[in-house]
Amino acid sequence: MRGFPKVRLIAVGKIKKPWIQSGIQGYGKRLPELSTTEIKDTNPEAEARKMLSMTRSGDRLIALSEDGTTLTSTELAKLLGAAASNTLVFCIGGPSGISPTLRQAAHQILSLSPMTFPHEIARLLLIEQIYRAKTILQGGTYHK
Repeated sequence: MRGFPKVRLIAVGKIKKPWIQSGIQGYGKRLPELSTTEIKDTNPEAEARKMLSMTRSGDRLIALSEDGTTLTSTELAKLLGAAASNTLVFCIGGPSGISPTLRQAAHQILSLSPMTFPHEIARLLLIEQIYRAKTILQGGTYHK
């Protein structure tokens, strides 16, 4: 397997539902490359400023939005595999979505689905897909 990038997740709000916390913790144990930072739910522009202040030069910023590009699990794996030497920073906005500022700063806008999900579920889905991508890159069968 080619290297797997460091992945940072910056997400608005806290995970309150125990079943979602449990799922995230389960995948997190399998993804030592993943770190998560929660920021306070304020407004999209303030959230964008905070998220952008947490990125570094060389980071590849990927924002999630329901109107972003959808990828298959295999396509996400290719994206992660191609970024093995960079840190990927995924940003999940709050209830009002992401701001134009964050949208403009992002290298890519991805969508988990054209459907709208609560941020807690979006976070669980994203982390599961990152784990699935790692498994695909390792030649595993988890994705089947």
